[in-house]
Amino acid sequence: MRPRKTRWVKCAPGERCFRPQCRPLHELEGVCLSLDEFEAVRLAWSEGLLQEEAAKKMRISRPTFSRMITSAQKKIADALVNIKAIRIEGGCCKIVRGGQK
Repeated sequence: MRPRKTRWVKCAPGERCFRPQCRPLHELEGVCLSLDEFEAVRLAWSEGLLQEEAAKKMRISRPTFSRMITSAQKKIADALVNIKAIRIEGGCCKIVRGGQK
């Protein structure tokens, strides 16, 4: 199998876990969103970029970006529908600071 290509991420999330307040933490299941999936969601949904533009910012191919955003959507939907916590951790990423491209 090929080694994973490094994904370029502009910012790390301030909080690493989001959870529903309706249940105690010990009763909650969770889903894990990787840092690169988080960045894909930020670029596509928050910044409103097209997949091609977002993929260029992350220095990956458009098909790879598409797979990441689809995976993130499924995990977020699972967490919302089934009342689960969302943890953000891991991924093959390099955080870009300030004006770096």
